[in-house]
Amino acid sequence: MQTKPKTVRVPQGSAQRMGRRSQVKFWIGAAIPIVAIGIGWALHSRGASAASAATQSALPQVTVSKPLMHELDTRLGFLGQFSAVDQVELRAQVGGTLTGIYFKDGDIVHKGDLLFTIDSRPYEIRLAQAKAQLETATARLVLADRELHRAQELERNDAGTVQNVEQRTSDLQATQASVDDAGAQIRDAQFDLDHCGITAPFTGRIGAHLVSVGNLIAGSRAATSPTTLLATLVSLDPIHLDFDMSEADFQAFSRYRAQFKGAPVDRVDLALASEKEFTRQGVLDFINNVLDRSSGTIHARATVRNPELVLTPGEFARVRLAVVHPAPTLLVPDAAVLPDQSQHVAMTVSPDGTVAPKQVEIGEIRGGLRVIRSGLTPNDRVIVDGLPYAAPGAKVATQDGTIRYAAGQD
Repeated sequence: MQTKPKTVRVPQGSAQRMGRRSQVKFWIGAAIPIVAIGIGWALHSRGASAASAATQSALPQVTVSKPLMHELDTRLGFLGQFSAVDQVELRAQVGGTLTGIYFKDGDIVHKGDLLFTIDSRPYEIRLAQAKAQLETATARLVLADRELHRAQELERNDAGTVQNVEQRTSDLQATQASVDDAGAQIRDAQFDLDHCGITAPFTGRIGAHLVSVGNLIAGSRAATSPTTLLATLVSLDPIHLDFDMSEADFQAFSRYRAQFKGAPVDRVDLALASEKEFTRQGVLDFINNVLDRSSGTIHARATVRNPELVLTPGEFARVRLAVVHPAPTLLVPDAAVLPDQSQHVAMTVSPDGTVAPKQVEIGEIRGGLRVIRSGLTPNDRVIVDGLPYAAPGAKVATQDGTIRYAAGQD
């Protein structure tokens, strides 16, 4: 006996609810893999970023900057030595006993200051004798003039002779000569007396006195023995600065001065041995007319103002002289240029972060920076800090720096 299957009827509302539950289960099942994929991608991206950051932080850090462009003229440097414009050896014109010294060794003395005195009594006596001789000669001149007048009167009255008149005329002329000689003796005695005091011929610094009071010194007028050197005196303001130029430097300077027609090229900058900046100026006022064949140099001289009297003859100074007109010049810190045997190298960084050395030709220090004659372009990124970590061909991490020009630090 067969049993017929029973048909179960589901209410319409229950069927709809069952359909919705199936759809929800479907979307939940589909969403779970998508969320899982998203979480996995996020974790992967975070890991890649962390790995990239770790790689970046592992690279050496250097500071780079483009070369500084500045308008500079080309200058030559020399070593010079100061010398006095005026220098004199103080010696007496008259001899005698030294009676006074009126300065301290090494003092600044001014023109006309009394420096030494010599015993003047012998010259005062001689002056008095000369004046007495003048009075005697003057009295004789008066008598000779009267006698000539009487002889002329007698001759006009036929009581005298022409010979007598001529004799009296000769006596008058001889007496006049005696008066003139006595006047010259007075001036000579007065000259000696005036030079018993020795004064400074100009303002300057005096050296040590070489003769003490009480010594007998020899003067130049007597000329019986060598004159006695009393002291030396040198001027200080202005002062000369002497230096020598090589033949090549002299030719470069001559071409430069010919272009300027002698206007501003006569100025020189100088700095003392203890100074870093060229803050002093002078005027080039002499270049010798021949080159020294033994050294191949030509002597030059500048005059420097010294109102504070701090510059001393014999002292050395560095001299700077322009020889080429101002032109755009590349500058980098001196520490950024590395010596490579007889050459020089600057480390640069390419756009991909690779260190690339470049051979450069360097010049002098200007503004605290090294002049680059050739080898770099204005767009090169030069390593200015962190050179110990910059091996050629290595990758580096860069940060921007700034190159500054310091005027006067040459």
